[in-house]
Amino acid sequence: MTSSERALRIAAPVLVAAVLLAAWQAAVMAYDVPAYLVPSPSRIAATLWQDRALLAASLGVTAGIALTALAISIVAGVAIALVFAQSRIVEASLLPYAILLQVTPIVAIAPLIIIWVDDTRAALVLCAVVVAIFPIIANTSQGLRSVDPNLIDLFRMSRASRLQTLVRLRIPSALPYFFAGLRVASGLSLIGAVVAEFVAGTGGQGAGLAYQILMAGIQLNVPRLFAALALITLAGVAMYLAVSALSSTILARWHESELPTTA
Repeated sequence: MTSSERALRIAAPVLVAAVLLAAWQAAVMAYDVPAYLVPSPSRIAATLWQDRALLAASLGVTAGIALTALAISIVAGVAIALVFAQSRIVEASLLPYAILLQVTPIVAIAPLIIIWVDDTRAALVLCAVVVAIFPIIANTSQGLRSVDPNLIDLFRMSRASRLQTLVRLRIPSALPYFFAGLRVASGLSLIGAVVAEFVAGTGGQGAGLAYQILMAGIQLNVPRLFAALALITLAGVAMYLAVSALSSTILARWHESELPTTA
């Protein structure tokens, strides 16, 4: 990717965001919309600065839960995918239960997890793991299976062991699939953390952004509510960009998805 293409990929969404924010600000001012209904972007920015200590602490709590859940999802999801790749029978036996876990609404099982797990933070992390782990399992399993049969035959002719084939062929081939699942899981871990916080209703010094949203809604402090929402959105974007940057760094030199395109 050339420098001009990189600049365009950054400038284009920034320009769209600037236009939308300007239109939002103009509409609120033109129609004199009260802040307790829809605050203007300038009012939200002022609230972010005014409540920066409170919101930063809550952001740290929510981000910590999400990142912990994402790390656990990566380790557990990759381990499960490796087991699935070794045996079709094991995959056929256990994959339906992973799908069942994925399609079950987290709001339905989060109260049970919070009741069963004594430590509140551990319960919140577990809820986020339940939401985030499936994309990693599904994508990594697909990647481990999606290997060129000719390369597998070549490894067999070279008398490579099963471990050598896994490490030198299947895992490198699965990396693009893994990072695709990781991009999805990064956002889902944050969603799971926020939903779990809503259900748990934790307050005090351990309060996350979801609790601040709940309290802002009760107090009709809509600017703070929007400010907390903005921080959650920015945190999700930051996590996605970090995963994308890591993917580009690892895959840039050899995988076609990251190689520069030629006209």
